[in-house]
Amino acid sequence: MVVSIHCGSRGLGHQIGSEFLRDMAIGAPQSGIRLPDRELACAPIRSELGLRYLGAMRAATNCALANRQILTHLTRQTFAEVLPDSKMPLLYDVSHNTCKEEVHRLGELERRLFVHRKGATRAFGPGHPDLPPEFATSGQPVIIGGSMGTFSYILAGAGGVDERAFSSACHGAGRAMSRHTAMRQFHGREMVDELAARGIIIRSASMRGVAEEAPLAYKDVNEVVESAERAGLARKVAMLEPMICVKG
Repeated sequence: MVVSIHCGSRGLGHQIGSEFLRDMAIGAPQSGIRLPDRELACAPIRSELGLRYLGAMRAATNCALANRQILTHLTRQTFAEVLPDSKMPLLYDVSHNTCKEEVHRLGELERRLFVHRKGATRAFGPGHPDLPPEFATSGQPVIIGGSMGTFSYILAGAGGVDERAFSSACHGAGRAMSRHTAMRQFHGREMVDELAARGIIIRSASMRGVAEEAPLAYKDVNEVVESAERAGLARKVAMLEPMICVKG
């Protein structure tokens, strides 16, 4: 049995993204940047605005790591009350929606780049110098969280395509419809009953939250993972079937 905790800085990260998207869109002309789309708002990395963004983003990453550490501790305490002999070692913990400074080869040159992964995760392949000894031969773990009613996957970085994807793989299946569309199309109570009939227990304080995360609101995770493996971004290691889903 595997317990997967998918939680980050949530409100803080969204606030940081929204505020800096606005500030960068306003400040772009002063830096000589012409934006083809507001969603591509950016700033020179060493500018005052760029450095403020990096600091705020890293603070949100630290908040998310601390959040998951607390949730992991509480989960272990809860399991210990019911299953005193259970062992719950940590497999891996990773943040996404981050900007990391890394060295990558571009053609014949190695360059230090700021790689911003949104909806993606880092996937260093076996032998990468930045991997800790535990993953030196296997490659970096890649966690693909499924929806309440679909499989989740554990992959490992495959390597060999660093120039194409900057050592990146998908972070999840990705939404097929927005949260608002999902809420109009699905009903939380019906989703809970439908999944219970399949043996999947759902616990949530809000039926709205259940509707937002309906399985059909996401792309087919099996096809997404298959595509990632065929592209050489990561290789499949394990497929996890849902039993219980607790929504915060």
